Amino acid sequence: MKLHAGTSGFAFKEWKGSFYPPELRDDAMLGFYASRFPTVEINNTFYRLPKEGVLQAWAAQVPEPFTFAIKASQRITHFARLKPECASAVEFLLKNTSSLEGRLGPILFQLPPNLKKDLPRLQAFLDTLPRDRRFTIEFREESWFGEDVYDALRERDVAMCIIDQPEFSSPVVATASWGYTRLHRFDYDAVALAEWAKRLGAMEWGESYVYFKHDEGVGSGPPAVDAFLEHWAATVP
Repeated sequence: MKLHAGTSGFAFKEWKGSFYPPELRDDAMLGFYASRFPTVEINNTFYRLPKEGVLQAWAAQVPEPFTFAIKASQRITHFARLKPECASAVEFLLKNTSSLEGRLGPILFQLPPNLKKDLPRLQAFLDTLPRDRRFTIEFREESWFGEDVYDALRERDVAMCIIDQPEFSSPVVATASWGYTRLHRFDYDAVALAEWAKRLGAMEWGESYVYFKHDEGVGSGPPAVDAFLEHWAATVP
């Protein structure tokens, strides 16, 4: 299994001195980050998608294996709530992110916590997504966790996002040939990281994307990625 591990975001001035060199220019953060980790999850795209020129500039700053995971617009997930009226927003998202070309990783659709299971709506939405890209869906309401939903995702090789955070966690279930996990607690210790490395490493995936919450803390941010990679190397063949 190929592992892509990184953080949710990279442009944090508070990382200077602990992760980034203190004197590093803000516009050099991405290049430095990409020299340490192979992927990053971009979350501010939930509020506004950058212009294509910005995405092209990002792609030019990172090496070829590097990938950007993109969080889809709230217009799709929270305003339209996956209904047919989100079609134009999905079309714009696909066109916009295509400018990343080979640097584009999975696109994350994070559903609102007050959206309960609606299988026909999910299936209709999945039918609008092209099969030559990778998509992951994060459910934040427990009614979604069932075999009928898993089967709908498996039919299209869409990964259910595995989420672990203080207020909500999902089952660890594979619905695609690849996996996507957001480890968003602040207090992962060595035991917890080793357990996550073992659990995810045992999944039958060709590739696995893992992202840690960006905030600094004992078990979060770049230190958590480094520690996780060590446990992964020790436990996954």
